[in-house]
Amino acid sequence: MTGYGGRRSQAERDAVTVEIGYALCSAAFAAVVVLGAVAGPALLFELPGIFETVLRHTGPLLAAVLFAVRTVAVLVRFRRADQPSQPGRTNPDS
Repeated sequence: MTGYGGRRSQAERDAVTVEIGYALCSAAFAAVVVLGAVAGPALLFELPGIFETVLRHTGPLLAAVLFAVRTVAVLVRFRRADQPSQPGRTNPDS
């Protein structure tokens, strides 16, 4: 249901589906990059014990937080962009 009590059109439902897919894919990409940047050196190089442990635990934690924040940010931005640019006008021909 839209904010005005009507049903969503197929185009609106498709737009929401595409935006959710974009949010998840871009968040996953960003999380993988952060995971590789933070935990990668611990996997590739011989580091002192404490550094290796910290990097191996911090990388996945930062990646998970980034994934959640990026997903929410994209979906919130999409929801705000859904509003008409001029209140009272619902289509460009008005």
